[in-house]
Amino acid sequence: MKNIFNPLYSEEILNRIDKLNSNTKQQWGKMSVAQMLAHCSSFQDIAMGNSFPARDWLGRLIGGFVKPIFYNDKPLAQNMSTIPTILIVEEKEFETEKKKLKQKIITFPNNGPEKCTIHPHPFFGKLTTEQWGKGIYKHLDHHLKQFGV
Repeated sequence: MKNIFNPLYSEEILNRIDKLNSNTKQQWGKMSVAQMLAHCSSFQDIAMGNSFPARDWLGRLIGGFVKPIFYNDKPLAQNMSTIPTILIVEEKEFETEKKKLKQKIITFPNNGPEKCTIHPHPFFGKLTTEQWGKGIYKHLDHHLKQFGV
């Protein structure tokens, strides 16, 4: 499985983000491209230990059993539910969000796995740095595919 801590894969993600523009339309889902970038940026904040959303009751109940969904080799399902605190509903400015996300994708792997959060994922619970790295790549890949790149 691809891992965002590997420079080849973080560079791949950055190149795919560069193929987006403010008019890129989603192939599924409700977010605009700018909202998707903001959503991914907010998710990066969780992995980087800059945001600490609380675990919800459903995550506490089943999150540990289903957490391989986050980091295994199978693509994420379209239209999955998301963590409420990173559900972006307000309009966002494309270039601003693109710049923010790209900077976080550069910073996260450069900081190294040891700077990855030890705070539990809000749904899946405790993850290793390897699981975070795979899950972050998988999440970004999922949303870039949502917009055809």
